[in-house]
Parts: sequence; structure tokens; C-alpha cells
Amino acid sequence: MSLDSLNDLYVEELKDLYSAENQIIKALPKMIKAATNPELQQAFADHLEQTKGHVARLVQICEDLGVSPKGKKCSGMEGILEEGSEKMEEDADPSVLDAGLAAAAQHVEHYEIAGYGSVRTWAQQLGYGEHVTLLQQTLDEEKTADELLSRLAITELNIEAEAEGDAADENEEEAAAPARSSKARSAAKSGRSRSRAKA
Repeated sequence: MSLDSLNDLYVEELKDLYSAENQIIKALPKMIKAATNPELQQAFADHLEQTKGHVARLVQICEDLGVSPKGKKCSGMEGILEEGSEKMEEDADPSVLDAGLAAAAQHVEHYEIAGYGSVRTWAQQLGYGEHVTLLQQTLDEEKTADELLSRLAITELNIEAEAEGDAADENEEEAAAPARSSKARSAAKSGRSRSRAKA
């Protein structure tokens, strides 16, 4: 598609967002399954339902414009979701993984906030009043989801992940202590042996 006008750019970005939202719909069930924090799981589940609504709004807007929302693949969202998928494949402690999943989800939200902010502004410039209302609703929901993830991360997930790291460090120190003690005893015996030999 050639981009010869602001309207062309508007349609192109709508298609990009449609692709992004459908990729998110496929990814969220896996994130729900991977998460262990109940509030994080619920946040993902709630946003899954919201995302389906976002897709419906995009379809409504494209129908009004007389274009198909299909035909473009959002490479940006594909890359962001791939990074999140890589986190789920790591051998991670559950609480640490939860913190990572929340961060990955915020990467998604920030991408969408930027995209919806742009198309909302373009719709306003182009005089598409109904589109502005629909896109603002989605933008507000994306911002709310991002704020919820921030609150969860700050008040729970990051704290739990840090505590798990501290506990792991303590366990490593406790495991290392007997070995250090054994080495110390061996060194002491060796010292006594040398002293007797000199005598």
C-alpha cells in the first residue's frame, strides 16, 4: 500500500494494531498459564477479554472506512511477544518469572499506548469523530492495564522476586559453609602434622 496521505497512514496503523491485538489474544493464555501470582493471572485474564473488545472496535472502524483490517503483520509486536516467550522458557523461580512476565506485558502495553495515541490523534485531525471516541476508549483501557501492572510489580511481584533472590543467596551460603569448615579443619590438621614433624 502506498502512503500518499494522512488517511493512508491512518489505515496502515489501524491494520498494524489489528495484527498486534490478535497476536496478543494468542499469547495471553500462555502468560496466564505461566504466571503463579493470582492477581497477575487475573490481570492477564481481564485484559484478554478487553483485547477482544479492542479488536471489535478496530473492525468497526475499518468497516466504516470501507477497508479490511487484515493484510498486515505487526513485526514490532511479534518481537515483543517473542521476548516474553523466551522468559517463559527460562528455568526461572516462579516469583521471578512473575516479575518478568509483568515487565513483558508492560512492553506490550507501551507499544499499544503509542499506537493508539497516534491513530486517535490522526482520527481527530481527519474529522472521524466516532473513531476518536472508540480509539480513546481503547487507549484509556491500555493505560489502566499498564497502571495495574505497575502497581502489582511495585507492591508485590518485585518484592517477592527480590526475597526469593535473597533466600537463594542464603541457601548458597549455608551450603558453602560446611565446605569452608572442612577445608579449615584440613588446614589445621596439616599444620599440626608439620609442627610435629619439625619437633
